[in-house]
Amino acid sequence: MRGLSLLNLLQAGNNETLVEEEEAVPRPGWLPEFVPTVVLEVAATVFVIFASWFVARLLVRVFSRRLAQHLERPSLTRVSLAAIRVGVYLLGFFTVLRIYGLDLSNIALSVTVFSAVVGVILAPIVGSVISGLFLLADQPYEIGDMIELTEQGEGTRGFVEDITLRYTKIFTLDNSFLVIPNGSMRERDVVNYSAEDTRIRRTLDVLITYDSDLSTARTRMEQSAQKVDAVISGGPRIRIGSARYPAKPVCLIGNFADHGILLRLRYWIKEPYSPQKIESKVQENVWDAFEGDDIEIAYPHTQHVFADEGGELPVRLADSEDRTDQK
Repeated sequence: MRGLSLLNLLQAGNNETLVEEEEAVPRPGWLPEFVPTVVLEVAATVFVIFASWFVARLLVRVFSRRLAQHLERPSLTRVSLAAIRVGVYLLGFFTVLRIYGLDLSNIALSVTVFSAVVGVILAPIVGSVISGLFLLADQPYEIGDMIELTEQGEGTRGFVEDITLRYTKIFTLDNSFLVIPNGSMRERDVVNYSAEDTRIRRTLDVLITYDSDLSTARTRMEQSAQKVDAVISGGPRIRIGSARYPAKPVCLIGNFADHGILLRLRYWIKEPYSPQKIESKVQENVWDAFEGDDIEIAYPHTQHVFADEGGELPVRLADSEDRTDQK
């Protein structure tokens, strides 16, 4: 009998413990008896969600300007503000779990299941996040930069629209968006046209005949580039590394080729945003300038020269009837 009474006491204590665990939210004295506890839990959950949204928005508004002034990089500022939002939302999520009586210490997964989840689902996400951290640290490009992605000989140009820990969003010149994971971005060749200096140098090769006026052709090519507004027409030398290059257009002699003289025009563009349009305008000006000065652009051809002394080579032009027979 004594053993049975002790057993009954233990069972009663366990039942009281279960009742206490089920009632995660203490029932206040002012709450009527006919109102279930679940109503109070739902109300507390709604309040926590609203409070998390309001606090996250308030903190972003307070720290956005300070972070922008301190970090001086739009990508780092956006990532920091996103981290603030995520931190507040996680705190609210854990608070909701506590409202329903869930304790993180009681939530356990086996090592096998956890490893499978990490290996199959979380591994690509974690890899992209790590690559995003490297991108933010290395600073190969920034929001607003114009870059070119080269892969298998093909290039895609566009503006960097957003940089997160997982992906990079690029607004291409064809009016389309590219969302590329940061892991893939690190494997590609990225050409940044506006990282330090927006000025870029372009080259135009023109082959003229040996009968053309070489000096006049070089002058006309330099003047043709200077007439374009987007081309730098002069000023101090442009520094690249330890070397300095002339800012104004310069036409050099490339080489004496088989069919003519190769002239190489080098000029600088102020901004890299529409290089093809500027190059087309420069070539149009060169064409017009050469026509005015009777400078002939060379083309591949073969010239046979026969000496005065030697044998004879009979040449005959076929008439229309012979040509018809040959067909």
